[in-house]
Amino acid sequence: MKRVPRSAELRVGGLSRLSTCDWPGELVATVFCQGCPWACGYCHNPHLIPPNAGTEIEWPEVLSFLESRRGLLDGVVFSGGEPTLQAALPEAMRAARALGLRIGLHTAGPYPGRLAEVLPLIDWIGFDVKAAFAEYEAITAVAGSGGKARESLRLVLASGVSADIRTTVHDALLDRAALARLADDLDALGVSGHRLQAFRAAGCTNAALLG
Repeated sequence: MKRVPRSAELRVGGLSRLSTCDWPGELVATVFCQGCPWACGYCHNPHLIPPNAGTEIEWPEVLSFLESRRGLLDGVVFSGGEPTLQAALPEAMRAARALGLRIGLHTAGPYPGRLAEVLPLIDWIGFDVKAAFAEYEAITAVAGSGGKARESLRLVLASGVSADIRTTVHDALLDRAALARLADDLDALGVSGHRLQAFRAAGCTNAALLG
């Protein structure tokens, strides 16, 4: 039976006990945090969007697993969902770091203030840029999301934390002109090394994008 977790601990929607792709070049465990404020049509983890959904694994159990892998894993990646949605994220990161693990984060930047709080705790960040900032609502279905993402990306760039800045591309959502507008926005911020990644059908439940 699924459990509704206590609000004081990290809500974990899933755990990948061994990953070589979530943080390139590192052997990590990936913690999938429950909840996301955006509803991107191409999301391949839609079950992680509801923030108050019941979960099948508790954070103390995850922490116990991480402790058992001390010296074997390079680090842990907090993914989602959107990890910065949760107030318990900084404490969870500190607990993982106390085990000698390096800390990675996957985020789209919907909460700039919360991101600023955890940036000093992380070693690497995978930052998802959805579109040109003025056009975010077409992807996220949330007004004002582009401004939040732009501020978060600015914080990441100023922090000096190693970052993989990437954009998921589906032709129905981002055509060549849209990608050019996105490139202009990123150039204005001084972004280098931005990469495009193809839409993955696995897990996506949006029929309009699967045809």
